[in-house]
Amino acid sequence: MSSKISRRKFLKTGAVAAAGLTVVPSTVLGKRAGHVAPSDKLNIAAIGVGGMGHANIRQVEKTENIVALCDVDWKYAKGVFDRFPKAEKYWDYRKMYDEMGKSIDAIICATSDHTHALICADAMTMGKHVYCQKPLTHSVYESRLLTKLAAKHKVATSMGNQGSSGEGVNQVCEWIWNGEIGEVTRVDTFTDRPIWPQGLNAPEKASKILKTLDWDLFTGPAKMRPFNEIYHPWNWRGWWDYGTGALGDMACHILHPVFKGLNLGYPSKVQGSSTLLLQDCAPSAQHVRLTFPSRDNMPKVAMPEVEVHWYDGGLKPDFPEGWPEGKDMNHDGGAAIFYGTKDVLICGCYGKDPWLLSGRKPNAPKVCRRVETSHEMDWVRACKESPSNRLMTKSDFSEAGPFNEMVVMGVLAVRLQNLNRELLWDGEKMEFTNINPNDEIKILIKDDFKIVDGDPKFNKIWTDPMNAQAFASELISHTYREGWKLPAMPK
Repeated sequence: MSSKISRRKFLKTGAVAAAGLTVVPSTVLGKRAGHVAPSDKLNIAAIGVGGMGHANIRQVEKTENIVALCDVDWKYAKGVFDRFPKAEKYWDYRKMYDEMGKSIDAIICATSDHTHALICADAMTMGKHVYCQKPLTHSVYESRLLTKLAAKHKVATSMGNQGSSGEGVNQVCEWIWNGEIGEVTRVDTFTDRPIWPQGLNAPEKASKILKTLDWDLFTGPAKMRPFNEIYHPWNWRGWWDYGTGALGDMACHILHPVFKGLNLGYPSKVQGSSTLLLQDCAPSAQHVRLTFPSRDNMPKVAMPEVEVHWYDGGLKPDFPEGWPEGKDMNHDGGAAIFYGTKDVLICGCYGKDPWLLSGRKPNAPKVCRRVETSHEMDWVRACKESPSNRLMTKSDFSEAGPFNEMVVMGVLAVRLQNLNRELLWDGEKMEFTNINPNDEIKILIKDDFKIVDGDPKFNKIWTDPMNAQAFASELISHTYREGWKLPAMPK
C-alpha cells in the first residue's frame, strides 16, 4: 500500500522541484472555514508536556499560541505549566477537547506510547491538525487507523522523528534512488538503547501515588495494575503495557531512511529473538529480521527482496568487509548499513552524515524537498496551508503510519518468538498466516535466580498455555479497558 503512495508522492515532488514551481501562498486563496492563513497564529494544545512534549513546544511557542496544556502528572509538568500561565490546564485530554475543542486548531501529543492513538484519533475526527511523538502508535491496527483518519479528515500531520526533516535522510534517499550503491538486498541497523530499565520482573509491591499524579488517566486503555515508581516517569518505555522498548523508541529514527530510501511497504516475513523474554517487560537486548518482498523498480535502480536486521541492548551487526579499523559504528545513538551490489552506504541515527565505504563522494541530483525550519515548524507551516495546496510534512501520517507498522512489527516478532518459527505476515489483512487455530504459546511471567548451598536454583513461573492466534490478535489490535474506545476504521 505505502510503496505505491510514496512513489507517487516522490515523483510528484521531484517534478515540481525540477520545474522550479512553488505552492501558491494560502493568503492568495483567502481565509475560509477550517483554514488558518499563514499570517495567523495557530492555537495549539499540548498533551504530555513534562518530557519530550516540552521540547516540541519550545520549537513552536515563539510564533504560535499555546492555549492549553494537559498532563496526568502535574508535578512532572509544573515547569511547563509555570512558563505558560495563561494556558488552560487539564488532567484529562477528553475534558480539554470537550471544553476547548472549538478554540483549538492543532495538538501536540507526547504522552506514553499506549495513549497516542486515542489522543490523535479523537483530535483528527474533530478536524484538528496533529503532531505526535514517536512511535506513532502502540500497535499495527492503531497505525493503520491513524493513517486512514488523517486522509479522511485532510488534516496536517507529523510524527516526531525529526531526522526525517534532516539533510542526512535526503541524501540517503537520493544516493539510493540514483543507483549510487546498486541494488540493496540487506540492511543492518542498531541502537545503543535502552538507557532505561528493561528485562525486569513486574514489581510485587505498590508504591504510594502522589497527589500530583492521576494513575487511572496514565493507565488509560491499558490493563489497570498497581502503581509503582518503576513505571513513571519516563521508565514506562520498557514496560509492554505502556511502551514498545528500545526498538519502538529508536527504530523510528534509525529505520526511517531505510523505509523511505528503499520504498518499503509491508514485510512478508518476520523473526525475533532476545535475551530473557518476560510477559510484562521488554527484554534487555533484541534481534529482529524483517523480510520485504521486491517492489516496483525505480528509474535508476531495482528494488529486490531485502532483509532488514535490527539489533539493540548492546548487540551490533558485524563490521562490513573493509570497515576502517578503530572507527566506532555508533553515531549519535545507532547506525544503518545498506549493502548494495555496487557499494555500502552507512549513516548514523536520524540518517546523519551518510558516507560510502568505498570513500567515493556521490553527486546525486537533489530531488527531496529541503526543510529550512525545524521539524515542528514545518508541521506548523503545513497546518496553515489549505488541503488542496498543502505540501505534506516529511513525516506525514500517510508515510509515518505505514512506517510505524514496520516498527511495531518488530515488537510483535520479539513477543511471539516462543512460537519457534519465522512468521508469515499478510499486511493488507493485518494477520499472520502461519499461526494455526490450535497453536498454543506460553509466556514467562517471572524469573527468579538464587544460589542455594553453592548451587544455582532457577524458579520460572509461566502463564498457562494460551491460544496463539488470540494472543497474536491482541498484540495486533488491543482490547481497551472499559471506558476507552477508538473511532471506527474508515473504509
